[in-house]
Amino acid sequence: MLRTLASLGGLLVALVGPGASFAGPRIYCCHDDSGKQVCGDILPSVCYGRAYRELGDSGRTSRLVDAPLTVEQRAQRAAEEQRRKEQERVLNEQRRMDQALLNTYASEKDIEIMRSRAERDLTMAIKAAEERIAEIRKQRKKFEDEAEFYRNRQLPAEVAKGLRDADYEIGAQESVIESKKRDQETMRAKYDEDLRRFRDLSKRPSARP
Repeated sequence: MLRTLASLGGLLVALVGPGASFAGPRIYCCHDDSGKQVCGDILPSVCYGRAYRELGDSGRTSRLVDAPLTVEQRAQRAAEEQRRKEQERVLNEQRRMDQALLNTYASEKDIEIMRSRAERDLTMAIKAAEERIAEIRKQRKKFEDEAEFYRNRQLPAEVAKGLRDADYEIGAQESVIESKKRDQETMRAKYDEDLRRFRDLSKRPSARP
C-alpha cells in the first residue's frame, strides 16, 4: 500500500513537475441588506446585483467588482458624459475661433482698419438706397400731379401702375436700409468682440504658434 502511494506521488510530481503548486479555490464575498458579509466558493445568490470582492488563495482581495448601475445611475452617467462632450466641443470651437482670429489680424490696428472698411461699405449702401428713394419720389410726384386731373375719376392704367411701382420700389429700398442698419449693429458688435478677444489672447505667451 505504501509503495502504491509512493508510486502515485512520484507520478504526480513527474506529471506536474517539481516545485509546482495547486491554486486554491476562489472565494467571493459581499454584504447583504443587513450589512452582514456573505462568502462562498461560487458567487452567492445574495451577491447578485451587488458589489463583491474576490479573494485569492492567500486570502487577500484579488479583484473588486462594482455593483451594476441602476437605471437612474446610467442616465446620470450618460448625462454627465454628454455635458463633458459638449464642454469639450465648445472648448475646441473656441480654440479654433481664437486661432482664426490670430491668423486674420496681426495687430489691433488691423482690426480697426477692417472695422472702418466695413462701416464705410455699409454707410455707402445706405446712402445709395436713400438716394434711390429720393429719385423714385421725384418720379412718383409726376404721377401724383397727373392723377390730380383725374380726381374722383378712374385713373388711367399707366398712371395707376406708375404709382404702384413707385410705392413698391420705395418699400424695397426702405427694407434695404433697415437691413443694412441691422448689419451695422452686428458688425460693430463683432469688431468690438474681436478687439476684446485679440487683446486677451495677446496677453498670453502661447497665443501664437
